[in-house]
Amino acid sequence: MEQIKHPSTLLQPAWVNTIRKYAPEAEQLGQLHPAQLTLVYEQQWFNLLSPQLYGGQETPLPQLIQTEEALAWADGSLAWVVTLCCGAGWFGGFIEPHVAQQIYSDKQACLAGSGAPTGTATITGDGYIINGSWKYASGVHHATYITVNCNIMDGNSPVLDADGSQLILPFVLDRKDVQLLSGWKYIGMIATGSDAYEVKDLYINKDRCFKIDASAKVIDSQLYTYPFMQLAEATLAANLSGLAVHFLDLCKPAFEFKATNIRRVNAANVLVMDEALRSATLVLNQARATFFEAVEASWQNPLDEKLLKAVSATSRVLAKISRECVDELYPYCGLLAASPDTEINRVWRDLHTASQHSLLTFLD
Repeated sequence: MEQIKHPSTLLQPAWVNTIRKYAPEAEQLGQLHPAQLTLVYEQQWFNLLSPQLYGGQETPLPQLIQTEEALAWADGSLAWVVTLCCGAGWFGGFIEPHVAQQIYSDKQACLAGSGAPTGTATITGDGYIINGSWKYASGVHHATYITVNCNIMDGNSPVLDADGSQLILPFVLDRKDVQLLSGWKYIGMIATGSDAYEVKDLYINKDRCFKIDASAKVIDSQLYTYPFMQLAEATLAANLSGLAVHFLDLCKPAFEFKATNIRRVNAANVLVMDEALRSATLVLNQARATFFEAVEASWQNPLDEKLLKAVSATSRVLAKISRECVDELYPYCGLLAASPDTEINRVWRDLHTASQHSLLTFLD
């Protein structure tokens, strides 16, 4: 297994400086800082997965997860917003072309949304009436379009899919037709602005409905053939990995501060802390390497179920190891790591908030 690179090698130092300089202010704002957003637009990070046909990057998955891990190493909230919004941008491979062209005609196009099926779409003529509310839409304050998952209804009766269960389909809505609601009140990922939103009695044409399935893609590209589940698992795991690497980077100065300023920390204690950091770094990097190898293999053979299952498994293992490495080192970092005003505490809060995502909670 070849030596794995540090995430910093993928980002220009000036980018990292901008991202981190404004991270504290972004937390106060509850959304990304304008200077951070300017960088996102300049580098087209919201369009990493959007179709090239519409001006997007259509980034191969192995390259994508390395980029997202690097951004998470720079700042958790910014990376999470980029990940979720460019993930919604991936839907451009499935949306009706004339609608997609309208969406991506805006050079600052950004899609946000929720995967929860907490709305209804009632068939009405050639369209639907949308009602519902959705939680936790990361990046929604920067969105130009918003996606919703809806239970399809025919009057008061549910429409069933081929296996007899409730038919659920996604829709893409104009931002102006959606009401934002305050909803993000958690200890971490504060700058993601992952607030809620609602829609009331909104009529939309049927061309705003799409289906996320390789058979329904409208762009003939491998990216839109790759299964959405493994794409989602891999991109989220990469975020946790980047956060963990950032935390481990911050441990060294934290340990040095503790060794210098706390008399009870003697030379033997320093050796214990240093060994713990060395061991955690090794374990994390091994998990990262295994994960990246699994993603690369699946990208080369996207129809191989065994390789896809390996992506799911290594994503969950990487998430678990990221949490465990950070939690093992946290007690050695002192009160510096417990202060909400410090960078190391923000990273700790972001990781423990992001790691609650249900896709990465349980090992299969």
